[in-house]
Amino acid sequence: MHPLPSLTMAGSTIGTLFRLTTFGESHGSAIGGIIDGFPAGFNIDLDAVNFEMQRRRPGQSSITSQRNETDWVEFLSGIKDGVTLGSPISFIIRNSDERSADYEAIKDVYRPSHADYTYEAKYGWRDERGGGRASARETAVRVAAGALAKQLLAVYGIHVAAYVSQVGHISLKRELGFLEIKNVDSHPVRCPDSETADAMQAYIEHQRESGDTCGGVISAAVTGIPAGLGEPVFDKLSATLAAACMSINAAHGFEYGSGFSGASMKGSDHNDVFVPGSNGKPLTLTNHSGGIQGGLSNGMELYFRVAFKPVSTLLRPQQTVNTSGEKVTIHPGGRHDPCVVPRAVPIVEAMAALVIADQLLRNTVSKKSNLDIIYRSSNT
Repeated sequence: MHPLPSLTMAGSTIGTLFRLTTFGESHGSAIGGIIDGFPAGFNIDLDAVNFEMQRRRPGQSSITSQRNETDWVEFLSGIKDGVTLGSPISFIIRNSDERSADYEAIKDVYRPSHADYTYEAKYGWRDERGGGRASARETAVRVAAGALAKQLLAVYGIHVAAYVSQVGHISLKRELGFLEIKNVDSHPVRCPDSETADAMQAYIEHQRESGDTCGGVISAAVTGIPAGLGEPVFDKLSATLAAACMSINAAHGFEYGSGFSGASMKGSDHNDVFVPGSNGKPLTLTNHSGGIQGGLSNGMELYFRVAFKPVSTLLRPQQTVNTSGEKVTIHPGGRHDPCVVPRAVPIVEAMAALVIADQLLRNTVSKKSNLDIIYRSSNT
């Protein structure tokens, strides 16, 4: 096989001013990240970081992968005595329960719907141990960085929350606003409605028991965003959010506001009419725009949805071909989620927080607004 001319792996960095670069493979000694652009003098709540990591880690319930990782974050630089220094924040998350032998039997075959063939077509090689960089293990780094971004955003009164709104054919009847998303972590599925959550869990467990998998949808809401975040052309807030969320493993769709359903509406029904707000700034009677107009935030609650495909690894025989082009049958082993969406909730939140933190800093630099004053007065 002749790889394409470029043999380097680019695309491991997200952000302009608030930048995250991730590194490491699923079955290497550790994964990690470097955050550039985090302001100095900020008090980091390390317990809050660990809380977010526990929400994403494997082995947390019967409907997730049983890989047993503590996912403890070790900060190497950029933080002293719990306070940021303004220098790059680097950290690692050690892999303690990798089982590379689980993948020995499939190192010479292309698993259906995985990145095995495409990675080899591009680079001329691949890491068969859990997929290497293609593994969802890498998203633990995003959650760690997102936990820091969330703390920065909270100073400005901006908060991000997500929940599972659909698993397979089972879905909530309506989208929930930020204030309605309560106790999302009280159920393993992370759906706020207990009756729907129980049905979702039963469906996931049925797929696991039959060796199959399923997909779902995560809905997210962001409150407290000031008007004017985003850039009006290629770096629209909607575009950067879509790119960030679509970079998550198994993500297959993104929509914000009315999304695809807006295509069937009339303009007279879809337009969000402005009315005077109590703080002197306009509000909208409806929010079909999802808090974004012209690629910029309009001050209303931002909401969006991310669709995830079924997990590709089935615990049942599948037909495929090997690296020699021969038809073979594989019998996958290992530890895999029957449905990714319960553990993907904190990942979606993290990606949204990273994007909004970056856009917030870009606005602060370009507008010299009072956001810096708010930050410093809130952090003293």
